Amino acid sequence: MSIRLKRVFEAPERDDGYRVLVDRLWPRGVAKADACIDDWPKEVAPSDALRRAFHAGELGWGAFRRRYLAELKTQREKLRPLADRAGHETITLVFAAKDVRHNNAVVLRQYLEMLRK
Repeated sequence: MSIRLKRVFEAPERDDGYRVLVDRLWPRGVAKADACIDDWPKEVAPSDALRRAFHAGELGWGAFRRRYLAELKTQREKLRPLADRAGHETITLVFAAKDVRHNNAVVLRQYLEMLRK
């Protein structure tokens, strides 16, 4: 199947499949009922320190990606069921970041795809 990415501010759609919020904090201005989130594994989101450093511009994209991948490796067993699920159904990683190309969901999708191989 597939692993999709979608901003939490976009309307949920039937073909989103299993929707997983991948941010540590609930996005401002979004009602939980409207987000249609199936899972919210906060422990696999970037650590507070890493998230703050990236958003403050203290870390570039490459450094953020490397450090977040290192954090994800410590969560490998918690992520395995999600990677397995993506093998037989569509999952959508939902995030709040404005930048759709440089955010934790992009890195998490890459890591989950690696786990599936």
